[in-house]
Amino acid sequence: MTTNKLAPLATALTLSTALLLSTCLITRAADEPISPIVPAVVKNPKLVELGKKLFFDPRLSKSGFISCNSCHNLSMGGTDNLKTSIGHNWNKGPINAPTVLNSSLNVAQFWDGRALTLQDQAGGPIANPGEMAFTHDLAIAFLSSVPGYVEEFKSAFGNDKITIEEATRAIAAFEETLVTPNSRFDKWLKGDKTAITPTELAGYELFKDSGCTACHNGSAVGGNTFQKMGVVEPYQSDNRAEGRIAVTKEEADRFNFKVPTLRNVELTYPYFHDGEAGTLSKAVDIMGRIQLGKKFTPAENAKIVAFLKTLTGDQPDFKLPILPPSTDKTEPPHPFN
Repeated sequence: MTTNKLAPLATALTLSTALLLSTCLITRAADEPISPIVPAVVKNPKLVELGKKLFFDPRLSKSGFISCNSCHNLSMGGTDNLKTSIGHNWNKGPINAPTVLNSSLNVAQFWDGRALTLQDQAGGPIANPGEMAFTHDLAIAFLSSVPGYVEEFKSAFGNDKITIEEATRAIAAFEETLVTPNSRFDKWLKGDKTAITPTELAGYELFKDSGCTACHNGSAVGGNTFQKMGVVEPYQSDNRAEGRIAVTKEEADRFNFKVPTLRNVELTYPYFHDGEAGTLSKAVDIMGRIQLGKKFTPAENAKIVAFLKTLTGDQPDFKLPILPPSTDKTEPPHPFN
């Protein structure tokens, strides 16, 4: 019986080649300014499920009509596709609603960063008279009047008393699960060369070479810094929002806004804090001019837009929650007051 003395050497070479290829792929991904999104890990299923119900429950508004999902619609990229959102009594909102998808990756919440965490943000719209127009006390009174919620809060937090801090914590826990991994671009980053087309790849290279990744980087492709809107030339807008200065009171922060994530940007139109860019092509054109001092040709613009569309990942996919019913003790909504 003849033994193939070269077999161990061939096996060793195969393993070495595989290890080298794997190392090269990891190195390439690490060298890129954008990194893949990591899927969410649910640590407390009861808390997340409670937060999901609160996110979808319009009874946390004065009208009984507006929920978190009204402005951050999970069927529409986590936003409402309006220039500015519609609040209580058809109030026109002051600013474009940012997407809730991947919001856990943001350095802070809201365009001006006035809420440091998702939990801080969750309580704002409920008590804002121009949005959900409730109060925190009324929200807790409502939740406490619904036996189904009382039971779920006790199961999640281990006590009988419901607080606004617990409610916002639950909403934040649910929102932390709303990440969108497995985009075609992430698959390319992980080594699948067929995941994006040559045109899309050319768009990415142009995106990098033009300086876009100075602000749009990391796993969220943005959301991690505040930058001035209108670096090279002023941005003209009728919107009254002045950016980070509203929080810091520092003149240097005037018109500094949180850089929006570009994840799922194909779905989150219209763009900018004022919603004035209705299409990706227009947004790319404006950003090129006022931030980079560059006028993209139609062909260049189309390549960048093609790349941006590869950033759409897996959208939230779950069974809609059945909300616990109100009781005789529940204050009825007041939609027309």
